[in-house]
Amino acid sequence: MNAIDDYLATGTQALALHARRLDLIASNIANAATPGFKARDIDFAAALKSADTGHAMDRSHGAHLSAGTDPEGASAAVSAGYRIPHQTSLDGNTVELGTEQVAFAENAARYEATIGILNGRIQTLMSAIRGE
Repeated sequence: MNAIDDYLATGTQALALHARRLDLIASNIANAATPGFKARDIDFAAALKSADTGHAMDRSHGAHLSAGTDPEGASAAVSAGYRIPHQTSLDGNTVELGTEQVAFAENAARYEATIGILNGRIQTLMSAIRGE
């Protein structure tokens, strides 16, 4: 990795993990009425730590994907776990709509904050390149 990749790496990995988590939570919400559906989520802190230290193989070219990552940059080793419900459902569905909505809103806000952080870092790089 070069210096710019290193400077932006954590932010881009966090962004990919937030996006993956938003997809999982949206799927949970969409299946709130599906009998037997099991709500899924990821442990964001553990996933980001795993992505941060998951450089098991070197790339022969900068355009190649790293081993253990998907095209969006989220670690393939990070798997979604099942959420344990507070109140069990008679039909076996573990989605609790209120919990999912709060998790979605919180994660969306963190996604936007991560974009802001990355934008600030890019602006800093642009200022350095321009010599400002």
